[in-house]
Amino acid sequence: MNAFGKWLLLFFIFLNTVVCAQSKKELEKRKAKLQSEIKATNKLLDETKKNKRTSLNQLVTLNKKIGMREELISTIGTELNLLGNQIDENQQKISYLEKELEVLKKEYAEMIIFAHRNQSNYNKLMFVFSADDFNQAFKRLKYFQQYGEYRKKQAALIDSTKSKINMQNRLLMGKKEEKNKLLISEEEQKDSLTKEKQEKEKVLSQLQSKEKQLKAELAKRQADANKLNAAIKKIIDEEVKKAREEARRAAAEAKKKKETSKNTSGTTNKPDAKEPEDKSEPELKLTPEAQKLSNNFAANKSKLPWPVTEGIISSGFGEHDHPVLKGIKVKNNGIDISTKNTAPVRAIFEGTVSGVISIPGAGKAVIVRHGEYLTVYSNLDNVTVNKGDKVNTKQQIGRVSESDDDRGELHFEIWKGSVLLNPAQWIIN
Repeated sequence: MNAFGKWLLLFFIFLNTVVCAQSKKELEKRKAKLQSEIKATNKLLDETKKNKRTSLNQLVTLNKKIGMREELISTIGTELNLLGNQIDENQQKISYLEKELEVLKKEYAEMIIFAHRNQSNYNKLMFVFSADDFNQAFKRLKYFQQYGEYRKKQAALIDSTKSKINMQNRLLMGKKEEKNKLLISEEEQKDSLTKEKQEKEKVLSQLQSKEKQLKAELAKRQADANKLNAAIKKIIDEEVKKAREEARRAAAEAKKKKETSKNTSGTTNKPDAKEPEDKSEPELKLTPEAQKLSNNFAANKSKLPWPVTEGIISSGFGEHDHPVLKGIKVKNNGIDISTKNTAPVRAIFEGTVSGVISIPGAGKAVIVRHGEYLTVYSNLDNVTVNKGDKVNTKQQIGRVSESDDDRGELHFEIWKGSVLLNPAQWIIN
């Protein structure tokens, strides 16, 4: 391999090392996050089990935990593959350095043999003095000096290469030890997953025997959701109506101001041709302040804080299968977050409280407007805000209603005008 080829090989090895280091850091970060989420899920399950009563929440949480466990195992598998590639790469480096060392040793051995044959000072002098002229003698003397320096450099290079090989061997041993620990961790996670799946099957079997009760609970939840949707729509319609009235007033004031300006100018120009009357209702228009707030809210997509300090998403946005009842679809206008009983609930962004709704049998709901956007927090009690109040990001607005299974659940929605959005895409993942 020529010098350019060696340099190219080393460059790609270095580049691959940098990429692997970045990937490893991302995997470790993801693994730590999943482990933290599994720990939080375990706490919720422990709270649920205190009740000694099998509940749908227990099954949902187990499903969530199993999903996270499977993702953790997948992440560990990816990390193992990455480590395997790093070990192979490390072995390639060692092989390359060992070949370099062989070449260096061979060249050094040849120099030693040559030096041994010409070690006599008499021979050196004879070689120098046998030159045809002074310049040739000087060059021969210089040759001996350079040859001696080259031998020293060659010896130093051999020592340096040996040190590099030793260092790579230590790194290799470290990687192999790390891989063994990961393999043990992977097996432990797989054992935990097997136990969790067995527990899930047990809970599922118990719940399937309560089909009638589950259907009644589902019907109640759907009725509560319909009441909430009707209340939200009423508030949205009121605010749209209010905005239209403000837009009409602003247009009338602008027209009046224009006419006053013409009358005081003293001009005799003919009046402008009358524009055709626009009988269509104006769209929702925001004040500059509200528009700025709306833009700031939109700019923070996927960065907004959770409405509770800890919890898991127990039910996602949109339509999906019921976790127990076969053939039944559940539609969710937002997300449900399982958390501690009576956990504090906070606004995810600054805004104004548009309404506080009381839903009989389903607690209260708080609606906060952020310009064009609305956030809805329902299944609350101990609400601490009123309609018209200004709220700040992470300000407490109430608490999650207390439940019978020692675990609370917050229903959370985000709207843009009258359009529903998926909250999971807006809060920090």
